Amino acid sequence: MLNLPNRALALATVLAFLVFWSWAASAIGNSVILPTVGEVAKLLFRPGDDLLSMGSLFANIGVSLLRVLLGYCVAVLIAIPLGIAMGYCSIAHAMFGDFLNIFRPIPPLAWVPLVMAWFGIASLADLFGVDRGQWFIYLNNFKYSMIFIIFIGAFYPVLTSSIHGVRNVNRVFIDTARVLGASQADIFRKILLPAALPSMVNGMRIGLGVAWMCLVSAEMLPGSISGVGYLITHAYTMASTDIVVAGMAGIGLTGALMDWLFRRVERRCFSWQRLAR
Repeated sequence: MLNLPNRALALATVLAFLVFWSWAASAIGNSVILPTVGEVAKLLFRPGDDLLSMGSLFANIGVSLLRVLLGYCVAVLIAIPLGIAMGYCSIAHAMFGDFLNIFRPIPPLAWVPLVMAWFGIASLADLFGVDRGQWFIYLNNFKYSMIFIIFIGAFYPVLTSSIHGVRNVNRVFIDTARVLGASQADIFRKILLPAALPSMVNGMRIGLGVAWMCLVSAEMLPGSISGVGYLITHAYTMASTDIVVAGMAGIGLTGALMDWLFRRVERRCFSWQRLAR
């Protein structure tokens, strides 16, 4: 955790940035190019106000957060079991390693044309057969195309960290457990998984950050009518740069909060790692 001097340094950096921003906005003198700190702060301190008839900043961030968590959870549910299998079983690694590495360098944004051809504007409303009413409005916000882009962004960090975590488990522990008569299930539950979990959690933390960064790209896809990424894009077309910057700040603050929660989990659950170093 940060001690008092480090917190003071962090606060000084933030204040220096705000001072520079205020000076730059004053020097430019054009809020379309760079809004003032006060204009953006007014929006951030009143997140429930309606913006451009598109709902509030708070509501749009909430929709975006649900989209990110949905795509992220799908990535975690697939990547962790696959990563464990590839890390522990050489046959699984031989089967999937090179194949998955072909797709790793492809940026999530490059998938957009193909994803639109696959899914179009289909959403969870189509999955559940809802075509009217309040539930349709709600479920229609979650397009398959958006979920897929977020999924791709989160998948590889989680997969790579899971493989790394399993492969770096001390084999002496596994061999010793086998000699003492432990079953394969016991080895997995009591040795392999606990030792690999710190690496997996770190990969989940990185994957969530990447998924959040893919958000704006996902919400720029056709069919999007809500979300902070869509709000930013629409505000840009209306020359409302203060809303653009407020939306960016909302994305940054929400992402930083999620990262902080992950770091707290790491500190609480894996403090033994620091003692082992």
